[in-house]
Amino acid sequence: MLLVLGSINADLVFEVEALPGPGETVLCPGWRFAHGGKGANQAAAAAKLGARVRFLGRVGPDPWGPLLRRGLEEAGVEVDGLANSPRASGTAVIAVDRSGENLILVASGANLDVSLDQLDGAGLGPGTTLLCQNEIPLPVTLAALERARAAGARTILNLAPAAALPPGALDPVDLLLVNEHEAAALLGGEREPEAAAAALAGPQRTCVLTLGRAGALAIGPDGAWRVPALAVRAVDTTGAGDAFAGALAAFLDLGLSLPEALARASVTAALACERLGAREGQPERAAVEARLAELGPPVPITAARGS
Repeated sequence: MLLVLGSINADLVFEVEALPGPGETVLCPGWRFAHGGKGANQAAAAAKLGARVRFLGRVGPDPWGPLLRRGLEEAGVEVDGLANSPRASGTAVIAVDRSGENLILVASGANLDVSLDQLDGAGLGPGTTLLCQNEIPLPVTLAALERARAAGARTILNLAPAAALPPGALDPVDLLLVNEHEAAALLGGEREPEAAAAALAGPQRTCVLTLGRAGALAIGPDGAWRVPALAVRAVDTTGAGDAFAGALAAFLDLGLSLPEALARASVTAALACERLGAREGQPERAAVEARLAELGPPVPITAARGS
């Protein structure tokens, strides 16, 4: 079973000709509601791919709360761990331009009240996977990862958005998932992708580094691989990262090897870009498997750990 401890937001999406710069006002015809929050998006993506997923988070006493809960249920996610908060539900404002690039502002709200005790009775232990991000208080996330490691569960941290970490924070992490910006923030500067992933990996930790249109790579104790990105016509890249994270966690939890999961996560992320919205474009497993052959098998990376 996959446990996702994280954020859930109401996304207010504005489609614009071009993203605003500092001090600039951009007009557009209207806006639309979408389900969001990195934790909830990743949980939904994983459930749509066939994993059993339980989401642990909080919503507020406002009209968004029941709507957000129902959205997860419709995606096949178990929501008995979705608790209430006196704060307003998390809300994000997203601007998307014609090329699919985006700009995002997030008011955390109820996500700030997600707590470690929400893991009580969640089934954490051997045979389960805990997936975390960085849109709830960092101390809660780090404590949850330590608790999961002690319980014998697989631990995955998608450190998004980027944040400085205290010494030893990554020790209980089995798989660290970051993009190039997040890797640079952790390392204190930019490095070549393979060198960055190798520096963030460890004797018991794999680092998966996503590279946007250049695909992704993984370096860890069991080997190193690179996969390209599936060629698609991108309409909205908002949900690509969350689709990748949810897919990677789902396929690993379902028992696939890291190279197999990495390839399917790359396809999932690409397909998620073909429709507007962080949640609406998430594909089901049949769609992913149907396009997998276009990607080709993951390519082993040699001598990566010494770079």
